[in-house]
Amino acid sequence: MIGLITGQVTYLMAPTACILTASGVGYDIELPLPSFCQLQLDQQARIWTHFHVREDAQLLYGFIDRKEREVFRQLIKINGVGAKMALAMLSAMSASELKMHVEQESESALTRIPGIGKKTAQRLLIELKDKLKDIEVDPDSAALIAEPDAGANGGSIIAEVEGALISLGYKEKEAQQAIKAAQSSGDSFADTQGLLKATLQQLSGFK
Repeated sequence: MIGLITGQVTYLMAPTACILTASGVGYDIELPLPSFCQLQLDQQARIWTHFHVREDAQLLYGFIDRKEREVFRQLIKINGVGAKMALAMLSAMSASELKMHVEQESESALTRIPGIGKKTAQRLLIELKDKLKDIEVDPDSAALIAEPDAGANGGSIIAEVEGALISLGYKEKEAQQAIKAAQSSGDSFADTQGLLKATLQQLSGFK
């Protein structure tokens, strides 16, 4: 099983990155959005991976933090939680935040995640309590966001961010509203990572 990949980031299209290893093999890896935002084109990256096999596909999911991968693996063990929902959960909040909300039995925090309603949130709180209690996650593990690429195109950045959010379960209107709210802050975003980070912060306050 592929567990760790180190190489150069050769392609970024949220939430997927292609990592070219020293052996000349490129791996397409889908990441939670906060992890994706930590990658920078043409720079070296080390990504902890989970190899996921379905009847119709073989997929790689990646995480900057190994503990985050452990949380992902615990999530997909729960009945009804597939890889896509687990990825959406870790895009909406960090592993440490998820553990904190579970410990505090914060149902409202989980229902902010796309695809999770009240009943699902209640079930997750019960099932995750035991699964996450022994996983130590670092609340300060997030790395700095990559510096903006001044040559990036604004329209394509918005389209990429919107597409990434929709692929993780956010509704089109919800994604568009969050992007507009992020843009209205007065900050300028010259790359996808910057706008994604600001948009995720907006979505965390929705509902």
